[in-house]
Amino acid sequence: MPARPGLLECIERYHAAAPLPDAQIEPAGALDVPVGDPSWPYPARPRRGTDSKVTVADVRAALDLQDAAGLPRALEWIPQCTPEVAAAARAAGLVVDVLPLLVADEPVELLFPAGVRLYVVGADDPELPHYQEVSAVAFAHPGGHADVQTPRPGPTPQDAAGTAALRERIATGRTVMMVAIERGVPVAVGLHQPVDLGDAVVSEIVGLATAPRLRGRGLGAGIASALVAHARETADLVFLAAGDDDVARVYERIGFARLATVGVAAPPIGPAYSCA
Repeated sequence: MPARPGLLECIERYHAAAPLPDAQIEPAGALDVPVGDPSWPYPARPRRGTDSKVTVADVRAALDLQDAAGLPRALEWIPQCTPEVAAAARAAGLVVDVLPLLVADEPVELLFPAGVRLYVVGADDPELPHYQEVSAVAFAHPGGHADVQTPRPGPTPQDAAGTAALRERIATGRTVMMVAIERGVPVAVGLHQPVDLGDAVVSEIVGLATAPRLRGRGLGAGIASALVAHARETADLVFLAAGDDDVARVYERIGFARLATVGVAAPPIGPAYSCA
């Protein structure tokens, strides 16, 4: 797509504003660390409007704040805006990944397979924990059909807290959730999260997930397309970070265009997280 000045700055503003209703922003050098409810955490990010470069010491200070608050260790940034963060994160012992960042350009409306119906989820929907389970299983088993699925334990207090946080966000309009249902069973889910920046409304599509046994039928792409259509009723800009280049190509086929990349950093995963 043709470059439009200010798109990355608009996305940076979105990420700075999104945590404000839920968290207190604590400084860690040139990083901002949202400290709030662990059931709905936000990653640390480079502070907007500062000329200071993010250092290893900043990353370690951010991780200390996250540890003290019981939050997951997580850092996110746009490399085109703050290229030094990747090296600092690696030096602090984190694993760095770089994901495609896409914006909705010319969305294509997709039809779901016969028998699949799409619903906007209400805050009081009693099936909400089951919809979240689709996401949990999908992200736990990224290998699709070939992935070995092991039974998940029953709901935990953390699961209940996450459901309560999601209900509150849906009720206040900060999250819109859609679910695809086939034969009474949820098979795919996705969210978009609008933020009013004053001069523009921006929404990020997150949590796209399809039940592993049903991947390859276009359910994830269909929900993404529907979320874009819903978001564009009010939003001036809709964007998402794809899990990898293959997933990005799926979204490009439904009207997204690559804009830049997103850097994410987290601790290494010991031996024995969008799923389209």
